[in-house]
Amino acid sequence: MKILIADDHTIVREGLKRILKKFTEIKEIEETNNGIEALQMIEANHYDFVVLDISLPGISGLEVLKNLQLQQNKTRILVLSMHPEEQFAIRAFKYGALGYVTKDRAGEELMLAIRKISSGGKFVSPELAEYMVFGTEKEDKKVLHLNLSRREFQIMVLLSQGKSSREIADELFISEKTVGTHRSRLMLKMGMTKKSELTHYAIQNKLIE
Repeated sequence: MKILIADDHTIVREGLKRILKKFTEIKEIEETNNGIEALQMIEANHYDFVVLDISLPGISGLEVLKNLQLQQNKTRILVLSMHPEEQFAIRAFKYGALGYVTKDRAGEELMLAIRKISSGGKFVSPELAEYMVFGTEKEDKKVLHLNLSRREFQIMVLLSQGKSSREIADELFISEKTVGTHRSRLMLKMGMTKKSELTHYAIQNKLIE
């Protein structure tokens, strides 16, 4: 098996490699710390498996997944993230991920998830399964960002990081006017009027570090 690890923390990649080397069927492990490079590597190579972080420089792990979905690329991907499952897991599955493991439970669940996905299945933790069955309707009302579109969510995170409309427009290759339109819509959906409120919400919900 040929594996790609995409994570921007060296210590995490080293830890993952130690875990993955326990699988005798894994013959080659490659790595990257950048979302754009991860996408390019997946497009150019045949990986049996990819372990993908969400918070990556360049483009996010969710954007990597979205691009692969549009290309109908069937590479098996497990998302490994610091973010709680209820914040990003459903989006990740929607974009084609086959599993989602949080970093605080990686030691317990990573090998189980890899075995499950490698055998053709999907990995869903008991907690996420319970949330997906019982908690979605309630959380959709409580977790405001789940009501945003993909682009609105992307702009909300960038605004929360203190970036200006011009900086966001340049980063996403859209016009400043388009950024302004999305900003107005997302602020309305979130029930907020100030960028500082977005930043506070993003920090509180661990959407930014």
